Amino acid sequence: MRKIKLQEGVDLANLFGPQDLHLKMIEGELQIDMAARGDEITLEGQPESILRAEHILQELADWTRTHHELKPEDISRAIRATEEQRDVPLKPYTFSTNTLSTTKGTVNPKTPTQQAYLQAIKQSDLVIAIGPAGTGKTYLAMAMALAALTRKQVSRIILARPAVEAGEHLGFLPGDLFAKVHPYLRPLYDALYGMMDIERATRLIERGEIEIAPLAFMRGRTLDDAFVILDEAQNATTEQMKMFLTRLGMNSKAIVTGDITQIDLPDSQKSGLSQIAEILVKIEGIQFVYFSEQDVVRHRLVKDIIKAYDQFEHDSGLSTNGQGSRG
Repeated sequence: MRKIKLQEGVDLANLFGPQDLHLKMIEGELQIDMAARGDEITLEGQPESILRAEHILQELADWTRTHHELKPEDISRAIRATEEQRDVPLKPYTFSTNTLSTTKGTVNPKTPTQQAYLQAIKQSDLVIAIGPAGTGKTYLAMAMALAALTRKQVSRIILARPAVEAGEHLGFLPGDLFAKVHPYLRPLYDALYGMMDIERATRLIERGEIEIAPLAFMRGRTLDDAFVILDEAQNATTEQMKMFLTRLGMNSKAIVTGDITQIDLPDSQKSGLSQIAEILVKIEGIQFVYFSEQDVVRHRLVKDIIKAYDQFEHDSGLSTNGQGSRG
């Protein structure tokens, strides 16, 4: 059992939440018991969980002293951020210096890796983000791109994806060129529409301020004054990756995102993303950010599914070399 006393000036109602909701969330996730009496809180449970809960409570209490209104998502974010490092500073994951505004609300980093990712994008002209689906790689890059366009730091956004079938044989697609490639690019449209009204996004696309295109369309171009995102980069061949990286022009920034465990290329073709770290690791001005299942911000089951597949492959002695291990 451990008793902690909160500092003066803490907004207890804000900290505890309506009907002590915030305390109950921490109790449930960390499997401890908490009892509050004024500004004193008693904690019972496993020692490591108690120390983690104490850190979360003290950090959250400090937020309330600056009149920050806590919400359930703040509590979830704090719990998630301390999963791997119990005493990680939590303030960066909520405060406005790390908030990206969109027409549909604000975007905040929800894990330490996401925070490091945003910092890397701010600092470097080329960032390579590698990790499983659902970790926010493309979503955060899109938010940063829209922020840069809004602030007129760039004149256009270019979103690219390799047009590679994900296991299914789609066969001949009817229609014009747009109709043929649109299914491959749909996830980029979904991410864009998640941050911006469809009408405004359509106007920006029509004016050429936002361009969504297959990776092959980048050949022969020089991308000046642009924020460029290459999504699903694990499906870019080594030749395509070199082509893309050498398109970068003046006053431009490029973000490359992908998951090397979900490669859909034929066995005869090597993924450009798989070898990029070895080739570019010593170049100044390029940053690599690696995500894990701890950074998954989709449904809570997604993280468990990823871990289950990893465990299954390990127990089965599978050696996929990154080729389509999770479709």
